[in-house]
Amino acid sequence: MKIPSKTVFYTIEKTIKSYRKFANHNFLKVVDDITIDQKLILQYLNAFPELNQKEIADLVFKDNASLTRMIDLMVNKKFLKRSMNTEDRRRFKIEITPKGTEVLKKLEPVIVANREKAFSGITEEELIQLDITLNKILSNLK
Repeated sequence: MKIPSKTVFYTIEKTIKSYRKFANHNFLKVVDDITIDQKLILQYLNAFPELNQKEIADLVFKDNASLTRMIDLMVNKKFLKRSMNTEDRRRFKIEITPKGTEVLKKLEPVIVANREKAFSGITEEELIQLDITLNKILSNLK
């Protein structure tokens, strides 16, 4: 059996953690007190304002309790607004605020620069093949 640090899964996990650390460091240069997960929530709500909390949790790979805590923090920071959902009173409506939209605009060039740095020296074909391979692994695990 291979040593865990010699497997592709170790490399994937290490790459993700390194990218998240790199991205968070660069985000904090532009917007203090935001995480990559909070940025993801803002991006999804900006693109798909109708998303509910469960859908957001699935998209950012968080359980409902963790996402509730994150949303609470983001409401306190005035990035998000939470109100009663008039169509389903058991759920809240979560909306991005003007401040949240402004944060996204500030982070957009940082996101582009982060990706350029991460993908430096990698061809479009290599990225496509990587995506295909990772999706095959995901498919195998369903």
